[in-house]
Amino acid sequence: MPGTLTRLAALLLAAALGGCGIFGKEIDETEGWSASKLYAEAASEMDSGGYTRAIELYEKLEARYPFGRYAMQAQLDVAYANYKADEPEAAVAAADRFIKLYPQNPYVDYAYYLKGIVNYNRSVGFLDRYIPTDPSQRDPGSALDSFQDFSELVRLFPDSKYTPDARQRMLFLRSNMAKHEINVAQYYMRRGAYLAAANRCTYVIERFQRTSAVEDALEILVQAYTAVGEDKLAEDARRVLTLNREQGRFLADEKPDDVSLSRQLWDYIGLDKN
Repeated sequence: MPGTLTRLAALLLAAALGGCGIFGKEIDETEGWSASKLYAEAASEMDSGGYTRAIELYEKLEARYPFGRYAMQAQLDVAYANYKADEPEAAVAAADRFIKLYPQNPYVDYAYYLKGIVNYNRSVGFLDRYIPTDPSQRDPGSALDSFQDFSELVRLFPDSKYTPDARQRMLFLRSNMAKHEINVAQYYMRRGAYLAAANRCTYVIERFQRTSAVEDALEILVQAYTAVGEDKLAEDARRVLTLNREQGRFLADEKPDDVSLSRQLWDYIGLDKN
């Protein structure tokens, strides 16, 4: 009997020290924390690069104090934390949630910009951080999403401090989308589908003027029309190509600088005290 009691006591002690009671309830060190303490701890984790832990604390803050100003800031911080943690889907979802809940917030332009940056980085690709690659070779889905995000920012907030950079990135994304069409046209040329290639190039010339891809489109048009015996059309394309080259109308691409996006904070004077 004494041995049995000793073993039982040891088991109870181990369960208590392990942070889990015999009734299966886990001990939460944040239980009873105020909104300000939760936010301060989450911000500290964010500043030190502990993005996963920061997200966990911000989400607890939102769940426990959903109507305070700290929760409002936390939602914006969660979007940023997911962006820094390379969780693009979660970052976009959090930014969308902030935009939906607080459309009149003075910092909602940051949420639009963050969405655009997240999708922009997805379109550029992880390897581009280390090895230069051609982003026009990729699926243009993320590039389109980013372009639309930046377009919405420019439309709604023309005077935002983020708008000039958004415009630059839109130009670069537009150029890449045009180059993607050129890649498809070149594929068609290799397969002998000359009219399909010509149609792609015509689309580029009509929809993506003032991009570097127009020069490539005209070159392929000359080749495609020549291949199918459309000498008049080939000569017209060659004349336009030559004229624009002589007058220096073709543009070179300019890649935007890498963005160093930081958290967007606002003044906490008068915040709730929960």
